[in-house]
Amino acid sequence: MRVLVAPDKFAGTLTAVEAAEAIAVGWRRHAPGDELELVPMSDGGPGFVDVLHASRGGDLLAVTVPGPFGDPVPAAVLRVGDTAYVECAQACGVHLTGGEGGASASTAGVGGLVAAAVASGAGRVVVGLGGSGTNDGGAGLLGALGATADRPLDRGGEALAGVAAVDLAPARSAVAGVELVIASDVDSPLTGLFGATKTFGPQKGVAEADLPGLDAVLEGFAAATDRRTALEPGAGAAGGLGHALLLLGATRVPGVEYVAEAVGLAERARDADLLLTGEGAFDFSSRAGKVPFGVAAVASAALRPCVAIAGRVLVGSREMRALGMDAAYALVDVVGEERSFADPAGALAETAERVARTWSR
Repeated sequence: MRVLVAPDKFAGTLTAVEAAEAIAVGWRRHAPGDELELVPMSDGGPGFVDVLHASRGGDLLAVTVPGPFGDPVPAAVLRVGDTAYVECAQACGVHLTGGEGGASASTAGVGGLVAAAVASGAGRVVVGLGGSGTNDGGAGLLGALGATADRPLDRGGEALAGVAAVDLAPARSAVAGVELVIASDVDSPLTGLFGATKTFGPQKGVAEADLPGLDAVLEGFAAATDRRTALEPGAGAAGGLGHALLLLGATRVPGVEYVAEAVGLAERARDADLLLTGEGAFDFSSRAGKVPFGVAAVASAALRPCVAIAGRVLVGSREMRALGMDAAYALVDVVGEERSFADPAGALAETAERVARTWSR
């Protein structure tokens, strides 16, 4: 039996690469003769660069950039041919902020990553957006690429209060002649009820009482740059990094679809008998551009069954089928919650072994 293993990360416990390997270990315990192909996936968030490197190869260029509060952090630019891939979470991820200080966290490091990608000679730069701990409308990125304003651009969203003038010309010049692409699963605008601040601010440590004020600050930033761009789908991705990149002429693609195309998932699915995917929590929000839904869509197009393995499964059978899944299995149901968190790789392998007993011919 040919099995395509294409999970996302299990947030906080396993990377997508580690999850794919753990699933393979467990599956082979029961069905050592099956042919497994490991294709770890990403929706543009944490692990974006590692997933593409694992599937496509290429050269990793080590760089050091400012973190969300200015401290240097290690990161990497992946070069595959003429294309460079960077991941915003490496420079401003919520794991670097601890989920606190979102109003003062900066995206300057992401600008540093883009600059390094351009300096490497890439003609195309793809920026994975997701998992950020920032909410500055991408001001830090713009400043790192040369933009200037009458307020500091590198001190987070709250420092933009009262901004009235922003000169984007130097930043646009820094990326002139380079095709910019945003890979993201978020299609929200920059501001408003469904914008970056109101939707994701609380996850980044912005107090409930401070949300309206910070959203108003970003409204002012949008007025000083381009209000129409701020309304575009994806402008609110990664705390507004989407807005900044759109201002520089970027185009946006759904992250999971981009990764699926980049790794040739559809072609590989046609050669498989079964697709396995997974993530930390499989729920109805998985429809919003998440990896399992994207993998299930590819499986459906190839007329192949798709099975999910997740830390938790929070949908019933009817909802599961609506998401395109033939079955879903939860680690907490198979090995218990304590074991799932104490030994996530072992728990995932054990669950995969049990799934193989049902699905391997």
